[in-house]
Amino acid sequence: MEKNNEIRHGRHCVFKMHVHLVFVTKYRRGVFTKEVIDDLRGIFAGVCTDLEAELMEFDGEHDHVHLLVNYPPKLAVSVLVNSLKGVSSRMIRKKN
Repeated sequence: MEKNNEIRHGRHCVFKMHVHLVFVTKYRRGVFTKEVIDDLRGIFAGVCTDLEAELMEFDGEHDHVHLLVNYPPKLAVSVLVNSLKGVSSRMIRKKN
């Protein structure tokens, strides 16, 4: 797949699909420090590249994070969310 003017091309399709995800901590506890948010940015970007998606924007506060992801139509949003949450949780727990 190649990019051309922000429109992505597959073999038989042309697409520009985005999803806005908000991940909230349990009971809205403030567990995201600046260091954790910086680590999550790299982790989420790595997972997105593995799934042929692109992390367009990322930002967070002490109790939630926002992601804007450009993803291909062959990737289900549920698979994307499961991968993002699973890998990031595992990596943050391992580091701390």
